[in-house]
Amino acid sequence: MTAPIPPLLLVIFGATGDLTRRKLLPALGALHARGELPSPFVILGVARDPHPDDAAFRDIARASLSQLGDAAVHYQSIGAGSPADFTRIADDIAALEREHGLSGNRVFYLALPPQGFVETVEGLAAAGLHQSAGFTRIVVEKPFGHDLESSQALNRRLHQYFDESQIFRIDHYLGKETVRNLMVFRFANPVFETQWNRDRIAHVEISVAEADGVGTRAAYYDRAGAVRDMVQNHLTQLLCHVAMEPPATFDAEAIRDEKLKVLRSMRRVTPRDALLAQYAGGSVDDTAVPGYLDEPGVKPGSTTETFAAIDVHIDNWRWHGVPFVLRTGKRLRRRSTRIVVSFRPAPVRLFTGLPGCDVGPDKLTIFIQPDEGFSLTFSVKEPGEHIRVREQQLGFKYREAFGPLADAYETLLADVMQGDHTLFVRSDWVERSWYLYAPLLEAPPAPVPYRPGSWGPDAEP
Repeated sequence: MTAPIPPLLLVIFGATGDLTRRKLLPALGALHARGELPSPFVILGVARDPHPDDAAFRDIARASLSQLGDAAVHYQSIGAGSPADFTRIADDIAALEREHGLSGNRVFYLALPPQGFVETVEGLAAAGLHQSAGFTRIVVEKPFGHDLESSQALNRRLHQYFDESQIFRIDHYLGKETVRNLMVFRFANPVFETQWNRDRIAHVEISVAEADGVGTRAAYYDRAGAVRDMVQNHLTQLLCHVAMEPPATFDAEAIRDEKLKVLRSMRRVTPRDALLAQYAGGSVDDTAVPGYLDEPGVKPGSTTETFAAIDVHIDNWRWHGVPFVLRTGKRLRRRSTRIVVSFRPAPVRLFTGLPGCDVGPDKLTIFIQPDEGFSLTFSVKEPGEHIRVREQQLGFKYREAFGPLADAYETLLADVMQGDHTLFVRSDWVERSWYLYAPLLEAPPAPVPYRPGSWGPDAEP
């Protein structure tokens, strides 16, 4: 049974931004509606905007947090972010803790662009807010750096003021129920785990397809691209969940150790291992859509990739010789995140040559989103006198069994407040992941075009 969350103060930097409005406040509202927030629980929103006051910020939060009461929600402008501004924030925190009888348990959530991380961390430390009479935790949103060097620099600055046990690097993919279920699926079901190796599995595909283009994120995306934005973090995390060994115990460090071991067994990714592409303009469902180069905010002639398909090799006992394909792209046919495990065919093709008996390999498909669940494709005989083989599916859907799933941020916020690091990214994992993709990022192949609404470039296997 999960331990109750202790009373605390949650300080959200970037409180008037999109992430806070769309994700954090609704997640907190859902936790409160289920009775999972502590009492007392105080939110202090912090942003550069000088105009909101407590009442105005409560209006922003009201749709999600009305049941918390006005006294639980407060706002303070950070101004220019000077030492005096952070001292004022520290004074406000002390006053709120006295007013609400809090004991010094604090969570600082940096819902900020990455360029604001270091400045905010240094400001907190200068004001003495990196430690307290209770616990102090800091939440950092991805991206955790732009490359290996910048990720190492960010970790050094974080560790200068905060212990690793205080840092929660949040990757929302890890909070999805179907990602969390991967370990249960594997390690609680021997029928699958006994097949989970190079002797039984031919190859694995991990795909994250997005139907939308870059939209309003073009300014960020054009500096990042698909490899930095999706592959180095989200897809590689999914890879680790699929490929990891059973942890000795079900605790955060044991699980994170096993995920790191996967990366230590993985070959570095070179330009020869990758196909990069960029969506062209065209029509999707009879609606004209711009190509990437025509999106507002994209630099003329940009060679940033919006699609990546990467071959990954894990040279350990379990997976040697089994290719993993990581694939992601924007403006594809439909939104879908899935893992497809293709098992090796039977050693003797007994039914080869018989009419209507084109027997394919068994496949396990794990749907991360949408329609969360899994299906197992296998071969059966059609009824009748003649031997005819047809593929059928055995399936499970979370929604049918349990109803709607909680948003990932609900899970992750609750874990931060409880101090559970299981679903969060450790510094050594971050740096190792950047190290593995560095050869590709330093010399990426030129992207080829692909049609919007397709599954990617025609040359993609």
